[in-house]
Amino acid sequence: MTLVIFAFVIWLVAWRVNVALANSAASETRLVKLVVPIIFGFTILVVWELVVRGLNVPLVILPPPSIIADTFSAKLPILWKDFVQTFVKGALSGYLIGCTAAIALAILVERFDFLRRGLLPVGNFLAALPIIGTAPILVMWFGFDWHSKAAVVVVMVFFPMLVNTVAGLSETTAMQRDLMKTYSADPWQAFIKLRLPAAMPFIFNGLKISTTLALIGAIVAEFFGSPTLGMGFRISASIGQLALDMVWAEIVVAAIAGSAFYGIVAIIEKGVTFWHPSQRG
Repeated sequence: MTLVIFAFVIWLVAWRVNVALANSAASETRLVKLVVPIIFGFTILVVWELVVRGLNVPLVILPPPSIIADTFSAKLPILWKDFVQTFVKGALSGYLIGCTAAIALAILVERFDFLRRGLLPVGNFLAALPIIGTAPILVMWFGFDWHSKAAVVVVMVFFPMLVNTVAGLSETTAMQRDLMKTYSADPWQAFIKLRLPAAMPFIFNGLKISTTLALIGAIVAEFFGSPTLGMGFRISASIGQLALDMVWAEIVVAAIAGSAFYGIVAIIEKGVTFWHPSQRG
C-alpha cells in the first residue's frame, strides 16, 4: 500500500509541474511542448509500475513496465521479425497500393460525375463493413502469407483515402477556376497548378488517417491465419499461453511503428503544404 500512496504523490507532483509549464509564459516554446508530454508519459509508467507492484497484480492480468521492458530486450530478434512481416510486408505494401489506387480513382471520380453518383455511395457502404467480417474472407482468397494482410489493408485505407481526395479536388472555387481560364490554362494545367495543390491538405489528411488503419488492418488479419510470424499472430499465440508480457511487448512495437509512420507522413505534409495556414508558425 505504501507504493500506491507513493504513486499518488508522484502523480500529484507531476500534475502540478505540467500545469505550471502549460500556463507559463514559455508554454508555446518548442522545449515546453516537448517536455510536457515526456513528463506525462514518464509519470504514467512510474505510477503503473508502483501500483501494479504495490497491489500485487498478477502478471496474467497486467505486467509492470519493467517486466515488459525486459521481455522487449530479450525477445528483440523475434519482435523484429514480427515487425517486418506485419508492418513492412503487410501494412506498408497495402498502404501504398490502397492509397495510390484511391488517389488515381478520385481523379476519375472528380472528372466524371456519373462515377461520383454511382461509386461513392457504394464506397460508403463497403467502408462501413466490419473488418472483422471481411478479413477472414480475404485471408481465404489470398492465402495465409502477407499478401492477404496487404489486401485487408487495401480495403481499409482505400475508401477513406478516396473520400478525402475527392473532397480536396472539389475544394477550388468558381472564381479560381475562371482565373485559370483567363490564363488560357488547359484542363491538365489547371489540375496541376490549381486543383491538385488545393487538394493536398485533404490528401495528407487521408494519408495520416490511413497510417493507423493500415497497421490495425494488418494485425487484425493475422488473427485469422498467418505463418508463424507477425504481430497479430504473436499476440494471439501469447494470449493463449498467458504470456501477457510478450503481448505488451508487441503492443509497444505496434505503437512505436504507428507513431513513427504517422510522424513521417506529417513531416512530408509540412514540406509539401508549407503554404497552407495550418502549417504556418
